[in-house]
Amino acid sequence: MGKTVGIIGGMGPEATLDFMSHILEATPATQDQDHIHMIIENNPKIPSRQDAIKGIGIDPSSEIVRVAVRLEAAGADFLVMPCNLAHVWQKEIESAVSIPFISIIDQSVLSILLKSSDDNSVGLMTTPGCFHAGIYQQALSKAGQTVILQTSDELSDTMLFVDRIKKGDKSKEVKKGLQNIANRLINRGAKILIAACTEFPLVLDRSMFSVPFISPTEVLAERTVALALGGD
Repeated sequence: MGKTVGIIGGMGPEATLDFMSHILEATPATQDQDHIHMIIENNPKIPSRQDAIKGIGIDPSSEIVRVAVRLEAAGADFLVMPCNLAHVWQKEIESAVSIPFISIIDQSVLSILLKSSDDNSVGLMTTPGCFHAGIYQQALSKAGQTVILQTSDELSDTMLFVDRIKKGDKSKEVKKGLQNIANRLINRGAKILIAACTEFPLVLDRSMFSVPFISPTEVLAERTVALALGGD
């Protein structure tokens, strides 16, 4: 019969829609009934995660937790959240529910380990909030991976492009700007890239780079489908 996934969404709305589309693409379906059951709360009213990390905004954890609790009550068998930075509050989510929470961070790092060799350096492309929270740096370091990081100027430029994407701007200028930042990481020694913001895959894809490109959105979608269809 399969399992029902609960999606903590809205951070941002288009990234959530993109995640759902990747779930559909990853599902081996020939008819409607073959697709997995998703319960989605697309809640764009969750306070800014970037502002919260900077200490100038409302703590979003209580609202994120409320979404998780509602999804469990609605019948979800496990939870996912297509927002990298929001995983800063993963422990709060896990403490509030009795169903499994599947981490986009853990799944992405696992994907890197499967694709990289011991001497590969990982180029971490992310937003200022996620960078300063250190959640990917910690996970990659624990996995024994060398990490190539953005400079402060690159982080600032990245956030400007992310804000433009959130406003609906997916122009050639935005794509090229983010591609150039990623290529600087490659030029500094990155042998594999991770796009640690769910807005990035809205304008970037693996065909644009000379090294493997990890989209956490796709990685989490594939894992979601496997679990929902009864995998381990």
